Amino acid sequence: MDIVPELLAVFLLQTVGTAVFAVFEVETESWRKMLKWVLLLALTLGLHSLIGHWALALPLGLGTAGLCFHFWWCRRHGIHPLRATPRRRYYELRGWTWSE
Repeated sequence: MDIVPELLAVFLLQTVGTAVFAVFEVETESWRKMLKWVLLLALTLGLHSLIGHWALALPLGLGTAGLCFHFWWCRRHGIHPLRATPRRRYYELRGWTWSE
């Protein structure tokens, strides 16, 4: 089967997700960010060999669930869900060191 739709979905999620939500991962180690995307791609491609294009449900479902959780968590803690402001509060919640 053609694997292009699965690759396109994962790369689109990565591109949009990274562009929009990079501000939330400023202090996250690079290896953790890369591992997240490598695992998502590996799982999607692995599922594709088993269930075909239904494998698209994994990145789309995880992306939707993550987005819903993100907005819920940000609103609950008083953080703007797209700008990560107030920044000092966000850093405190993540356990990162704030430096002026």
